[in-house]
Amino acid sequence: MPASPSTARAINDRLALRLLQQEGPLTAGRLKQLTGLSRPTVADLVERLGAAGLIAVVGEAGEQRRGPNAKVYGIVADRAHLAALDVRTEGVAVAVADLVGRVLAEASVPIAGDTGTGPALEQAVTLVERVAKEAGAERLHTVGIGAPGLVDPSSGELRDSTGLPEWHRRLVATLQERLPEARVSVENETNLAALAEQRDGAARDRDTFVLLWLGHGTGAAVVLDGALRRGASGGTGEIGFLPVPGTTVLPSATGCEGGFHSLASSAAVVSLAAECGIPAAPGEQTHAVGVVRAAVAVVRAAAGGGPGEEPTANDAEGAVRASGTGSSTLTPGGGVGAVRAVPRAPTPGSSPPLLPGGAAPVPGAESRTPGAEAPPRPAPAPAARFLDALADRLAVGVASVVAILDPGCVVLGGEVGQAGGEELASRVRDRIARMTPLPTEVRATTLGGGAVLRGALLTARDRAQEELFTPGEPPPQPSPGW
Repeated sequence: MPASPSTARAINDRLALRLLQQEGPLTAGRLKQLTGLSRPTVADLVERLGAAGLIAVVGEAGEQRRGPNAKVYGIVADRAHLAALDVRTEGVAVAVADLVGRVLAEASVPIAGDTGTGPALEQAVTLVERVAKEAGAERLHTVGIGAPGLVDPSSGELRDSTGLPEWHRRLVATLQERLPEARVSVENETNLAALAEQRDGAARDRDTFVLLWLGHGTGAAVVLDGALRRGASGGTGEIGFLPVPGTTVLPSATGCEGGFHSLASSAAVVSLAAECGIPAAPGEQTHAVGVVRAAVAVVRAAAGGGPGEEPTANDAEGAVRASGTGSSTLTPGGGVGAVRAVPRAPTPGSSPPLLPGGAAPVPGAESRTPGAEAPPRPAPAPAARFLDALADRLAVGVASVVAILDPGCVVLGGEVGQAGGEELASRVRDRIARMTPLPTEVRATTLGGGAVLRGALLTARDRAQEELFTPGEPPPQPSPGW
């Protein structure tokens, strides 16, 4: 049955708006080429969308051109403003953007674990209001939130979860009270990270893949045939509860200790690093990101570089402690800060001390003919042993996912996945190739921990455009500011 005239107009308008979102400002002639519509139809939709306040003339195509055919049309970006929140147990990050997704302002605030529910909510909501003001947004049309925990698919609410602060669960309602005109929604953080990796990150060329989140905790997101799969109760991807070998207990309904979480959480990674001879500096709380980044720097330096980025100065400094030849200080964010190396004699079976620049001495190098090609340098034992052991652990979870879903691609996401980069991804990839007959790519994230905020912004933008790009909707009435 053919579409009615009103339905056909709606389809054409949405198509034009999507093209303007993807391609940027376009002339009517270019819209005609991309849509395949007739010139009169394009002229009608341009007039209709302009009258609705959705598009406007933003320039002309060429300095010498004049007339209606030279006009360049673009989406009215300030028609609506969006906010995205990345909610963690230790704080919250906020970004405010316009209708096309351009970030106008962003900020974050730490929230201590002993902060009461009321004060924590006030800190989070006040941050949203402050960032919106800095962005010049008098009102927010849509707010997207990424948070750990289960989101009930029927109600869209964050379920009460053991171990998560109460203010997480109450944040949506509090924001809705303070911003009554905004559309506020929450999604699991790992799901949002997967959407961001699919749109802008490591999975841009995949419509089926799994994201394994490696941060403070663990999680997984499943994308099949281009669609995010949440499951009957919203718990798809709760891989931290997966029973695994190597633990002394089984996970329970109220806690994931004894599951995959016990092998791959931040605390487990730090403990593994210490076991492999990469200890924390005395009196410090070492972060998983720091020890993984330092180990990768040692391995890359020993190989004279390697896949991915060259080691930075900070990486090289962090390599000193990772090799077990000195001590260093880790910044609160997990990166390597000021380093004071304290050389000591190698113990039997240990790696030799690093030379200046982070390289390990090569046996026989002093007698090598000048100009001769240097043989490959072996990776320092503690760093390589740590990355191998971590890959062994991650492969247990990845192999389980591959056996059930056959996704063809697994992205190691989160801050730890980013710190490990290709050095860690390649190790996991090799193990999976030996453990399963199903061909599986293992890739390192390109977005890291920022994927959650990016995913929240993308979903907020999609929701706002879905509503505003519906022709016939009257433009929202202006409202007072904060």
